[in-house]
Amino acid sequence: MGKIVRYITEDGSAFVIAADTTDVVAKAEQIHKTSAVNTAALGRLMTAASIMGDMLKGKEDSVTLRLNGGGPAGSLIAVSDSSGNVRGYVQNPVVEIPLNDSGKLDVKGTVGTDGFLYVMKDIGMSEPYVGQTEIVSGEIAEDITNYFAVSEQTPSVCALGVLVNPDLTVAAAGGFLIQLLPGCPEEIIDKIEYSIKDIEPVTQMLSSGMTADDIAKRALKNISVDKLDENDIEYRCSCSRERVEAALISTGKESLEKMAQSDEDTTVECHFCDKVYTFTPDDIKKLL
Repeated sequence: MGKIVRYITEDGSAFVIAADTTDVVAKAEQIHKTSAVNTAALGRLMTAASIMGDMLKGKEDSVTLRLNGGGPAGSLIAVSDSSGNVRGYVQNPVVEIPLNDSGKLDVKGTVGTDGFLYVMKDIGMSEPYVGQTEIVSGEIAEDITNYFAVSEQTPSVCALGVLVNPDLTVAAAGGFLIQLLPGCPEEIIDKIEYSIKDIEPVTQMLSSGMTADDIAKRALKNISVDKLDENDIEYRCSCSRERVEAALISTGKESLEKMAQSDEDTTVECHFCDKVYTFTPDDIKKLL
C-alpha cells in the first residue's frame, strides 16, 4: 500500500504533495512484466498521475495522462482517481536499451521526445478537460512541470523517481509536486528555491527510510507548513464485466450479430490489469 500526503504553507501561498508509490509501481511491474527502463518510465508517469489525481476535488473525478513520444516504449497511459489510486499501461512493455550517459536507466530513450503529453480530466462536466503540451525532455518530471506552466499557467516543481533492482523488482518509487498559489510572496519563493536547490533524489530519500511526510517537509525545508490530508493508495483497476458489456454494446448491432453467429467465444482483455472476460455466443445474444 502506498501513501500520498499534502501540506500547505502556513500563509497559504504554496503547497506540496508527496507520494510513496513503491508498492503501486511494483504491482504494475508484476502485471505488465516490464523491462527495467519501462518500469521506471511507467512508474514515473503513474506517480505523476496519482499526485494530479489527489488534486481533484470531486469524489468521482479522474485524470488520465498519456505520453506519446515516439520512443520504443510506444504510448504510456496512467489513470488516477481523486484519492490517488492509479493504474497504468505501456504499449511495448519490454524494451532493452543501453544506460544513459549518467549510467542510469534511459527513460528519455524509451519514451522519446518527438510528441506530446496529454492530460485529460473528467470532472463531471459534459466534456472532459483536455490539455496537451510538447514533450520537453522525456524524463517525465520536467514534462509535468512544463505542462503546468504552459497549459495551466501554474508555477510548479515536480520530482519523480523509480529505483529498479537487478532482478527487475521495484526498490523504491515516488515523487513530489510543489505549486505556488496566486500572490505567493517573494520570500516564500526564495525559500522554496533554496530548499530544492540541493534536495536529494526521491529514490535516495525513500531508500534511506524517509516517508512521504518526510519528503514533503524536506521539499519545503525551513518553511512552516500544515498538513492538509493523506491517503493510502494502491494500483486499482476499475474494469468489470458490466463495463465490458457496455463496451461491446457500443460496437453496434451488426458487430454483435457477427459475434453471436460465430462458433467461438469472444474474449476481451483489460490493458490495465490483464484480466480476461469471456463471452459465449449465447452471452452475446443476451446483449443483443
